[in-house]
Amino acid sequence: MKRFFTLTAFLLLTLAIRAEDTLTVMHYNLLYYAANTSFCTNENNNLDEKNIHLKLILDAVRPDIFTVNEISALEVNQLGLMENTLNVNGVNYYQKAASSNQAGSGIVNMMYYDSRKLRLKTQHTAQNYIRDIDVYELYYISDDLAQGDTSFVVCVVAHLKAGNSNDNMGKRKIMAENAMAFLEARYTAENVLFMGDFNTYSSSDDAYQTITNYGNADIRFIDPIDMPGAWNNNSTFAAIHTQSTHSSNNGCASSGGMDDRFDFILISDEVRFGTKSISYIEDSYKAYGQDGLHFNGNINSPPANAVVSEEIVNALFNMSDHLPVVLQLYVDKTLDVYEQQRNPFLAGLLNNPVADLLRLSFYQPNAGSLTFNLYNMQGQIVKTESLDFGAGKQQFSMKMQNIPAGFYLLQLTNEKGLSSVMKVMVR
Repeated sequence: MKRFFTLTAFLLLTLAIRAEDTLTVMHYNLLYYAANTSFCTNENNNLDEKNIHLKLILDAVRPDIFTVNEISALEVNQLGLMENTLNVNGVNYYQKAASSNQAGSGIVNMMYYDSRKLRLKTQHTAQNYIRDIDVYELYYISDDLAQGDTSFVVCVVAHLKAGNSNDNMGKRKIMAENAMAFLEARYTAENVLFMGDFNTYSSSDDAYQTITNYGNADIRFIDPIDMPGAWNNNSTFAAIHTQSTHSSNNGCASSGGMDDRFDFILISDEVRFGTKSISYIEDSYKAYGQDGLHFNGNINSPPANAVVSEEIVNALFNMSDHLPVVLQLYVDKTLDVYEQQRNPFLAGLLNNPVADLLRLSFYQPNAGSLTFNLYNMQGQIVKTESLDFGAGKQQFSMKMQNIPAGFYLLQLTNEKGLSSVMKVMVR
């Protein structure tokens, strides 16, 4: 009998392992890949050399989903990237999305994916003002796909208008509003990633605010590393800057050194909470090759890069004036059952630090009452509220006008006494 139970446990473990996977997601502005202009030419942005550098980077990261900005609008060049940097040295499983360019731009977005794990269900153009914002809906090839059961992930790829003038900021906002309206009509409760080169200088930029604080809370996006602020030329954010890898101008790449956070992968609540079998892996988000030691300098200048090899950092310098951004997703077909047993709800703050109003988003599988207790650092309750909520994704707000500045702990407790605690900073 003992042997039977041991064998049964082994088989269940094997099935659980087969039901779990990780997906590596990478976004990269490729700096006029195969798209010659008067300033980016075959001399200062040579395609053959770019392919060598890009292959080194892709070999190191091995993304399952690879989205890009600034690739040639010609499909032959989009295929060329796949054939010369992804499907090489015996690899033959990467596929690409369909070429699309409603805006008629010389540079466009594209998505490549590992066809052993993923299939492209459909794609859309969310908006075509100035440049297309593309939407790619992928599904995971799970063991129970034959029964019609799988998980979906939607990749929204944007290259917003560049420039820090009021006019350019207004154009970015229009692009973001158009895209969010499209998503609101189709993907309010899905696993969605909103990625791209946003060209935003701070989190107060209207386009960034549109994406992260949209009027409909069900379609707002979250920064996985929760790093709002004035990113431009601010050493506080040196570890997350993505542009520019060059401190001097070669005629093509932007100069100025590493001092801007232009590139992002933002996630929906469903991805943050894992309510639809795909969840963000904590601490997996990074600006690839960014060690925080090269503020306002070349990414490959001394001191030696602390997170990638010399070969890789030189490839990053020569490939583009942006760094790629990378994160990992956890795919678990048994997530719903496991998470309901482990956590009564999954919660995250929508704003932190907090001023007058604390805003919280959370998910609970069953309707019921929740109690919110705010504790100071001495363990004293300074505010408490209890409310009834339905099942699914919920929003909660707590007024904080009379709460002194400082650090607090917010505890959520359900009717069964199970709780979750998060740190809050009041300013």
